[in-house]
Amino acid sequence: MSVQLKITGGTVWTPHGGVVADLLVDGGRIAGVVDPALAVPADRTVDATGRHVLPGMIDVHVHTREPGFTHKEDITTTTEQAAAGGVTTIFGMPNLNPPTTTVETLDDVLGMYAEKSIVDYNHNPAATIPDQFAGMAERGVRAYKVYMVVDTGRTYPHPAGTGVHDHGQLLRIMDELAKTGRRFIIHPHDQSLMDYIEKAYWERAENTPQGYARAYAERNGVIWDTAIDVVLRLAEASGCPIHLAHMQTARSIEAVRRAKANGVDVTCEVNHWGPYLSKWEHVEKLGPYALSYWVPDEGREAIWRGMRDGTIDMCSSDHAPHTREEKEVGWEKMWSSHTGTPGIQYYYPLLLDSVATGELTLRRVVDLVATLPAEKFGLAHRKGALQVGLDADIVIANLDAPWTITNDATLSRCGWTPYDGRTIAARIEHTFVRGEAVLDDGAVVGKPGQGRLAQA
Repeated sequence: MSVQLKITGGTVWTPHGGVVADLLVDGGRIAGVVDPALAVPADRTVDATGRHVLPGMIDVHVHTREPGFTHKEDITTTTEQAAAGGVTTIFGMPNLNPPTTTVETLDDVLGMYAEKSIVDYNHNPAATIPDQFAGMAERGVRAYKVYMVVDTGRTYPHPAGTGVHDHGQLLRIMDELAKTGRRFIIHPHDQSLMDYIEKAYWERAENTPQGYARAYAERNGVIWDTAIDVVLRLAEASGCPIHLAHMQTARSIEAVRRAKANGVDVTCEVNHWGPYLSKWEHVEKLGPYALSYWVPDEGREAIWRGMRDGTIDMCSSDHAPHTREEKEVGWEKMWSSHTGTPGIQYYYPLLLDSVATGELTLRRVVDLVATLPAEKFGLAHRKGALQVGLDADIVIANLDAPWTITNDATLSRCGWTPYDGRTIAARIEHTFVRGEAVLDDGAVVGKPGQGRLAQA
């Protein structure tokens, strides 16, 4: 028997752990994990000696910026970065122009992915028009999204049509979404508290990166904790499966831990900036280029603990590129700066670097980036593991190949990365989507239109 692809000599990370074996791929799927002594002819053989052969990352929180904001990024540039970063499936977000709030706008976006994506994809439409939910589910979406936030001093990145703040409306949405069986992704935020907190900073003329950072972390993260408490209670009342974005406070992580113990169907994520870009020194040095959010030490310690013990289910990039011009204004008027940072190209390598430094186990990283995203978003029958019969979404990584991240090498249209100058030990050398190379020897070789809709 001849196969499409054979990856030989590496440590293959199966659901049962790492084993030195040959990984066989045929017809776009895993065909076998076999003894290297077994001679199997292949159309292509890749030598992975000394490397780790891992499942591709499933990133359920990605801002492609297309349509509407392609001066920042587009589907092709996003998925080029995904390929370079070992991400084989992305879930796009609805804060576009027009926002993805209807079946019609969803169809348009899915058509763009089909034409332009290098890796596999899905999309999280905004859950703001209940009579659209069933039709969206029929299109194959695996989740919906809303923001519990209103932008203050700017109109993006949380445009009109994507936000829900009224608790009664939120419960109604959960009741309707529970009928679809899909997971509900929520950006938690207590807007009324933030209105009060922000006002004091503006009155003191603290419209700076430092002021913004402190405001969003004010009173031990009260805007996050109160919102998450409400969402967890509504999820319990409705039976709607929920997914919390942007975990960053110790109290919120403990609340999720308790809710899970009480049987609430809740998952949560930590984004790249949480463990790797949230120290005060980053705010001081990078200013608007580090924000997203500042996470005080107690919250960062809770993030790492939650990543290790399973309270945090997955790592999702929250890839959120903006131009330098949109960031630069933040040095003096941070509330006018577009918040968020690009991250999809470097999150998996940073996590693998944390394996090299002993902060995480490789088994845990595989769970965080592949196994649990597939399981919790209904894709485990096709993706998320190196297992016979599943899609051959594969990464080959060298955990002992130090290199330095630079702006020059970032593939984002925005042309910068907050990790410029950071040296890490882990390097992704190859990425395959359904057995087809999208990254070869560190170079992106995937073509637009190569990706397919990842669905049940």
